[in-house]
Amino acid sequence: MTDHPHHLGVEPSAPSTDRPAGVPTTSHAAPEQQRANRGAFSGRTAFIFAAIGSAVGLGNIWRFPYTAYENGGGAFMIPYLIALLTAGIPLLFVDYAIGHRWRSSAPLAWRRMNRKAEAIGWWQVMICIVIAAYYAAILAWSAWYFIFSFNKAWGEDPAAFFGTFTASVPAETTGIGFDFVPKILIAMVIVWVATIAVLALGVQGGIARSSTIFIPLLIAMFLVLVLRAVTLPNAAMGLDALFTPDWSALTNGSVWIAAYGQIFYSLSVAFGIMLTYSSYLKKKTDLTGSGLVVAFSNSGFELLAGIGVFAALGFMAASTGQQVSDVAADGIGLAFIAFPTIINQAPLGALIGALFFGSLLLAGFTSLISILEVIIAAVQDKLGLGRVAGTLAVGIPMAVLSTLGFSTTTGLNLLDVSDKFVNSFGIVVAALVGTLILAYVVRAIPALRDHLNMYGSFKVGDFWYVMVSVIAPAILAVTLVLDAKEIVNNGYGGMPDWFVNTFGWGMAAVLVAFSIVMSAVPWPQKSNAGKLDSDGDPIAESIVRGKPLEVPTPDTQFPQELRADDDPARAGLFSRLFTKGDTR
Repeated sequence: MTDHPHHLGVEPSAPSTDRPAGVPTTSHAAPEQQRANRGAFSGRTAFIFAAIGSAVGLGNIWRFPYTAYENGGGAFMIPYLIALLTAGIPLLFVDYAIGHRWRSSAPLAWRRMNRKAEAIGWWQVMICIVIAAYYAAILAWSAWYFIFSFNKAWGEDPAAFFGTFTASVPAETTGIGFDFVPKILIAMVIVWVATIAVLALGVQGGIARSSTIFIPLLIAMFLVLVLRAVTLPNAAMGLDALFTPDWSALTNGSVWIAAYGQIFYSLSVAFGIMLTYSSYLKKKTDLTGSGLVVAFSNSGFELLAGIGVFAALGFMAASTGQQVSDVAADGIGLAFIAFPTIINQAPLGALIGALFFGSLLLAGFTSLISILEVIIAAVQDKLGLGRVAGTLAVGIPMAVLSTLGFSTTTGLNLLDVSDKFVNSFGIVVAALVGTLILAYVVRAIPALRDHLNMYGSFKVGDFWYVMVSVIAPAILAVTLVLDAKEIVNNGYGGMPDWFVNTFGWGMAAVLVAFSIVMSAVPWPQKSNAGKLDSDGDPIAESIVRGKPLEVPTPDTQFPQELRADDDPARAGLFSRLFTKGDTR
């Protein structure tokens, strides 16, 4: 084994590693030896509920059903499952390994892994700022529609009602204005107050406790919704449309891209959430087993959502004398136009409405909590703030930014373009750059593999290595090129070029620029960068390029104790090639 120092870039020296793991620091320790007060999950179950709460969001309910229907129906499940196994789960394991090993927020975890990689973590934080800002608006709409569903306030024309409700200006003439829509403004303020209150309670008291209440409630509500939907007249018509396989779709490359895109977005990978959550786990945690539970729970909920949504659409199509293809929709059109139409026509429609919009509200709320936690954790680590101070320092400015931008008559169009570009040219690009840096610059995959395998019930090896290093980057690159080509050639959403260039392309570029700037800002002495972890144990050493970790001995308690090993035979498939004749 080769002895290598820490490279955090801020502390005068790394914490001593000769103290037995788990022995707390003393009250008179030097500043760099103080422990970080970050909070933690009480156990694996709390983490799993929180992670499922993050993964199961609006996209599971309103995106997956239509994506599956449009891309081969039942046949879509084949590329979907392959995408889950070859990209979704492997990238989820990467997030878990980084967060758990360096036990910090996204920027600090990437920094601790390799000083030059810090900007990736700040990029993920910036992405979460944009998503959280508009996500709150969708929750505000869902809250109002939950109330509207009891008396079907949208009347006989839900499409016209939604236009009136949002008071949205036409896409072709949109700009930025501050004509507030009172109902949306009030609901957004309530959403932000509730979110900040939960997050101020901490990792276990707020995030975990709310998830252990809301996720079982969400599942119970959605199960009742699905049971009601499948018993509607002509529900089988919708289910046939969803599950009838079109095997020819498997030869269409766009179908495979759609499958990978769905898995990628729905699992909350590569933009800091799972990395942050895993940093709160106990050191002796089965990371891979937990990841499999979260991944398959997420996919199971998506399948359940597909059944419920298309059973209801089958009823709607038959009731209006149309085909399922005429009424099928996704996103805002499904949630706020198609479903109110179904609720108008269905027996016990008010019950369906309350269950559907209640489910949207719960799924969105737990996801918003996880998105904001990425930002809060980064600010806490950077400034050394306590839980309440960190939450308020993030929550109040975010609430102001969000309500100013998205509770107005131009908010819907701003939401539309922000959502498209932050996903396609924020998350996708950050994930692509991050995986390439991990695999080919930092060459951290062998060390992350050994960290996962120490307590993981599912061992990862060369297959995982290839998926992370080759398959995932290739799919991300193809997705990026196709999306960019489409928008460059055709514009986006009929909106003015200046608007798309400013709040689409411009926003995506600003995220990158700000991330680079933040990575160059020194970490203050009071930050968490030079501290021990929350348990009072030393932080794991930085990555040594291409090196695996040493084999655990009977005395090894935690994977964070493992240092880099010089054994080239254990370095991993590609690393064995790259490190030939290279010592670092």
